[in-house]
Amino acid sequence: MQTIPFFDQDTSTMTYLVFDEATKDAIVIDPVWDFDPPSGKLTDHSFQRLTDSIQENGLNLIFILETHAHADHISSSQLLKKKYPQAKVAISERIKIVQDVFKNILHIDYVKPNGQDFDYLIKDDEVFTAGSLTIKAIPTPGHTPACTSFLIGDSLFTGDSLFMPDYGTGRCDFPKGSASTLFDSIKKLYSLPQETIVYVGHDYQPNGRALAYRTTIGESKTNNIQLKLNTTKDEFVQFREARDKTLKAPRLLLPSLQFNIVAGHLPPAESNGTSYLKLPLKLG
Repeated sequence: MQTIPFFDQDTSTMTYLVFDEATKDAIVIDPVWDFDPPSGKLTDHSFQRLTDSIQENGLNLIFILETHAHADHISSSQLLKKKYPQAKVAISERIKIVQDVFKNILHIDYVKPNGQDFDYLIKDDEVFTAGSLTIKAIPTPGHTPACTSFLIGDSLFTGDSLFMPDYGTGRCDFPKGSASTLFDSIKKLYSLPQETIVYVGHDYQPNGRALAYRTTIGESKTNNIQLKLNTTKDEFVQFREARDKTLKAPRLLLPSLQFNIVAGHLPPAESNGTSYLKLPLKLG
């Protein structure tokens, strides 16, 4: 199995192309659609880098997997779906919880909180296949209710649950997020073999260090600055909740969610043929 990483500098997002070198069966995890908020312009630079690699390697794309409904970048899953119609866009079935929450927060009538916008809803702990690739879906909620880590062979893709050891873990202050739940999720990941390779969903390059996106379960248990193997739940929850109170909302929070809770689809076009995003206003 081969894993090719792609880094989006603008959102610090990692996208992964995973494939069987013998059969050419492939999946993509967490693809990015470039978005400029001031102009509302969507461009496909990240998408093109990804699809160039798919083409160069002669791959058969079977699944487009989302680790969760991202709040910091827009998914290019529908661009991939258009180019590779056979590929299925998949996410945890717990996306229904997230859809229900943000349908009401954003007052978006077109969102149906039943997961129907996705091609495939993944059950907790489900083992499924993408051709010759076998994938285990490990539920890792806490950052969001729908967070899932994907175990493929000895490689674990953790999304926003577990980051590089010098950065820590995902924030837990989004609606239905929970530091206590995230602690339980990461402890479950820590039960995997020490040598399990961890591919993280973002790298924010703390202290200006070079890009890093790959670690191991053993290294995380020993060196993660927020949650080591011997960290207690009370210690982690106290730290995480205090830190989250100091964090600003992600820059692309509202645009991202309006795409990502409906599998990367554009909002329905209005009578003039243009799609619009909503921005709720708060007074005081």
